[in-house]
Amino acid sequence: MNPARIAFVASDAPLADEARAVLAARYGDAPLDRADVVVALGGDGFMLQTLHATETLDLPVYGMNRGTVGFLMNAYGEDDLRERLAAAEETVINPLRMTATTAGGRTEEALAINEVSLLRAGPQAVRLRILVDGRERLDELISDGVLVSTPAGSTAYNYSAHGPVLPIGSEVLALTAIAPFRPRRWRGALLPMSADVVFDVLEPDKRPVIASADSRLVRDVVRVEVRSDVTVRHRLLFDPGHGLEERVLREQFV
Repeated sequence: MNPARIAFVASDAPLADEARAVLAARYGDAPLDRADVVVALGGDGFMLQTLHATETLDLPVYGMNRGTVGFLMNAYGEDDLRERLAAAEETVINPLRMTATTAGGRTEEALAINEVSLLRAGPQAVRLRILVDGRERLDELISDGVLVSTPAGSTAYNYSAHGPVLPIGSEVLALTAIAPFRPRRWRGALLPMSADVVFDVLEPDKRPVIASADSRLVRDVVRVEVRSDVTVRHRLLFDPGHGLEERVLREQFV
């Protein structure tokens, strides 16, 4: 890759905004529609925002950590940026597409790079029916919620909910229950990337449910469909030896 034209974007954090000013003055700052690469300055949340914002541009995104965790980010450094970009390893990931139907009959779609989750919106646990590729797999799940995670997102909310870590490129999705009550021993399933997963909300009036695609929320859902969208490509850049596959593997030994 020839990183001649770099577009810098930064989160609202002062540390990120200051870094953007320094780097833009040193390397120039191209508009997004004329850039060869995007450099995102912030944390993981801002990286997800940047990927969503640039999903129609087919631009590689190189993150530098000016946030907290920085799982999706590279180490921050002001020197030799063009050389780092030229040597970076690219990982391509496909998001999930959520189609949510509300109690009022409205349908909303959103993309999720990490996961789509269904969460209880009140004091009572949710009751869900789960279908995979049109076939009922679980007639009733009572829990605080459930999520479908991509391999890239498997070390995020999915991991906190005791779901499995998925290797990058495994073409597998994780279906993970959140604090399940019934079936008591059910902790989820591994599904092929091609799976079409549908959640029907049982007793939506008594047990309201919120659906979330990354940070996009849809309230009072009665039905949610989740599937991979291979037509959308997110291109992430990492320093050699520190790619997403290595990070996911390393996360399992800490």
